[in-house]
Amino acid sequence: MSVNRPAAVVVLAAGEGTRMKSKTPKVLHEISGRSLVGHVVAASRELDPEHLVVVVGHRSEQVTAHLTPADDDRLRTAHQAEQKGTGHAVRIGLDELGGAVEGTVIVVCGDTPLLSGETLRALAATHTADANAVTVLTAEVPDSTGYGRIVRDPADGAVTAIVEHKDATDAQRAIREINSGVFAFDGRLLADALGKVRTDNSQGEEYLTDVLSILREAGHRVGASVAVDHREILGINNRVQLAEARRLLNQRLLEQAMMAGVTVVDPASTVIDATVTYERDALVHPGTQLLGTTHLGEDAEVGPNTRLTDTVVRAGARVDNTVADRAEIGEGAMVGPYAYLRPGTRLGTKAKAGTYVEMKNATIGEGTKVPHLSYVGDATIGDHTNIGAASVFVNYDGVAKHHTTIGSHCRTGSDNMFVAPVTVGDGAYTAAGSVITKDVPPGSLAVARGQQRNIEGWVARKRPGSGAAQAAQAATSERNSES
Repeated sequence: MSVNRPAAVVVLAAGEGTRMKSKTPKVLHEISGRSLVGHVVAASRELDPEHLVVVVGHRSEQVTAHLTPADDDRLRTAHQAEQKGTGHAVRIGLDELGGAVEGTVIVVCGDTPLLSGETLRALAATHTADANAVTVLTAEVPDSTGYGRIVRDPADGAVTAIVEHKDATDAQRAIREINSGVFAFDGRLLADALGKVRTDNSQGEEYLTDVLSILREAGHRVGASVAVDHREILGINNRVQLAEARRLLNQRLLEQAMMAGVTVVDPASTVIDATVTYERDALVHPGTQLLGTTHLGEDAEVGPNTRLTDTVVRAGARVDNTVADRAEIGEGAMVGPYAYLRPGTRLGTKAKAGTYVEMKNATIGEGTKVPHLSYVGDATIGDHTNIGAASVFVNYDGVAKHHTTIGSHCRTGSDNMFVAPVTVGDGAYTAAGSVITKDVPPGSLAVARGQQRNIEGWVARKRPGSGAAQAAQAATSERNSES
């Protein structure tokens, strides 16, 4: 076990966030594929803490349901019924863990989505190495207006005070090192000091920062760990800050992808979620959004103007001007332009879903092509089959969905309707313009269309004097003169 592994991480996520002006709790607003608190929890997990507890309050049921899926038994929530300050919230969190905790307790804010696991690890390491009772995560900012200033002992660098802007002297206001609201505590000392925090302040609340002065006055050392990037500590209080955090996080994620070997042609027009994965030499064109658990295989090429959600793109596949949701695109496959792959679509190796093709819950075999203007829903198509242009898989009878199966090495004509449930056997052909309502045996040709009739003179009788009638008369006269 790492010596810097914390005994617990307590995430403060009970506030309402009124400045967001939203029915959604602030910590559940999303950027880059996770909620604000989801980003904080993910960073906290990188420390591998023995305990991880999120203190919830406003709309606690909604936040708890978001945080604790059925397959996650490591994260716990504690309910702060009344928001009586940050110190009170931490005390509620520790009560969930049975009270005082032996070891390091890290307290983080649930609205700081840019906070990284690396910065939290540095905080924990500094706390252990300096044998502090409390270690404050700080940052040096270009403009410290409005923030609590960190006042240090010039002799040993220990933190002697956190002074709020309104209470600071001119000299203290010149300090650019600020408090982030993130701390590492000795668990036993924290629990004891929380019991001594008073509420004789203008808000009548228990302030966590009071713990620092309580421990310092008791002779314990308060230290600091400075974040490398001051933007990591930014909290989100309104939609403007939410958008700025999204921009910064997206930039960070794209840089990570590029450093891992992905070519991003235009980062300014590309969006990527924190949960996206990729392999080297993937190529991303402008106007592309990679969302959810999307994965790009080696040499995959996506975009421009493509949105992929929870979609796997295998090695060497090409996806152009496409929307795909929960789809799987096989190795070397081609999709688009202007294709729509809906949930359950699986394209085999070197398969094709071409221009203006929509697919849903469809499995397309190796080398099979659906090149143009078609809808394939609730279907299985074998290998090396070609589906003619303007084909529709008629899967819905108004009550239930039905399945169509087309075998391997089939050739289906243009403007075909496959009325499910129906099966076309291996090696079969269907004629253009057919409505296939019955199974087609392997190797057969199915023709399902009315016999053509030509009614001569119809235009002259029904549309006399029209442009069509005049053109027809001229053509008839020319034909008669040639004969």
